[in-house]
Amino acid sequence: MAATGAGEDKKAAAGSSLHSKTLLKSEQLYQYILESTVFPRESDCLRELRIATTTHPMAGMAASPDQVQLFGLLIEMLGAKNAIEVGVFTGYSLLATALALPDDGKVVAIDVSRESYDKIGSPVVEKAGMAHKIDFRVGFALPVLDQLVAEDGTSGKFDFAFVDADKANFHHYHERLLRLVRVGGLIAYDNTLWGGSVAAPDDETLLERDRELAQIAREFNAALSGDRRVQVCQLAISDGIMLCRRVA
Repeated sequence: MAATGAGEDKKAAAGSSLHSKTLLKSEQLYQYILESTVFPRESDCLRELRIATTTHPMAGMAASPDQVQLFGLLIEMLGAKNAIEVGVFTGYSLLATALALPDDGKVVAIDVSRESYDKIGSPVVEKAGMAHKIDFRVGFALPVLDQLVAEDGTSGKFDFAFVDADKANFHHYHERLLRLVRVGGLIAYDNTLWGGSVAAPDDETLLERDRELAQIAREFNAALSGDRRVQVCQLAISDGIMLCRRVA
């Protein structure tokens, strides 16, 4: 059932970085996109988890509502049955993935901790009847992905993957995911424009962390652009999403 009440959403979103996570220069335009297209088509359970996530002190780590809507659309267009999510946090985007998968679909969720998920996301996921689709694996992403690669029947098994974890290891995740995701499947990487700082001139004043992460993003984007195993598309949505379709 689609949720209504854009006014309630706006009130709940006040001051929340979850709802201002955009590269658009106009906050009014972004709010229009959310209120006209995202919120009216949002399921009640996804809306509940979105609003609950705004109470977390690190709410800005979550995927944005329009990003989550996009992933749901892509998963359904792919006819996906198996997915991977690297970086779970409260499980907001994880729930969107589970909702888009068929009843016998599965999503392998990888995170170093279940704390935020168990506290905020898990009760909503249970209430939504989606818990049976989620295979949560706790640990650092690289060894967990290596374990997944080593399992029988996982090569080319997955249709979709979303990566929102430590940026320095994105290139390592990419190599593992290319073995797990089928030809024709999609991999989505988050934060690939890092607030627009990837295009900042050398003399622009940036926090040292932003300068470092912008350089990591630039190098990763360049590597993907030259990777003939994938077709790529850089989207200026949320904090930047690089979509990769495996072709080889």
